[in-house]
Amino acid sequence: MALAVPRTWVVGEVVVAATLNAELRDQFNDLIAPWISYTPNWTATGTAPALGNGSLFHRYKVIGKMCTATWEQVMGTTTTFGTGAWGWSLPFTAASPSGSSSSFGYIGTARGHSATAWYTGAIFVAKGSAVARAYSHAAATDWSTSQPHAWVGASTNFLAASVTYETV
Repeated sequence: MALAVPRTWVVGEVVVAATLNAELRDQFNDLIAPWISYTPNWTATGTAPALGNGSLFHRYKVIGKMCTATWEQVMGTTTTFGTGAWGWSLPFTAASPSGSSSSFGYIGTARGHSATAWYTGAIFVAKGSAVARAYSHAAATDWSTSQPHAWVGASTNFLAASVTYETV
């Protein structure tokens, strides 16, 4: 990651190549750098789920201290769903902005699909956490083996999500 805070320049200062590279080139490189794939953990607050022969595609991009993580999960015929609320590990811990309330967090979007219907939800990352959780709009509850629908091990059941948050 490049510098988080731009430098303050002084009148009459001699600018050298290394300074220009750090202040200009490296900042632009953050913007045009490719997304990075990573291997997340799919967790639950109870019994752990297992992806089995399903697939989980995660990637992220960092610009300064801002990280956007996105993922798609396709359930396989041997996927097991565990018990309790689901979570997905993030590549970095979310920052805890000074002055923020104890319930402060970062919000993203989620979309799930059963064989016949689409479900929308929200992603929530609590400050100081490196885990994203999905919540159902309709049921006002965590996504789990039975929310927002009864998930089954079939490629017609999948979810996609994205969240942007400040890193530590």
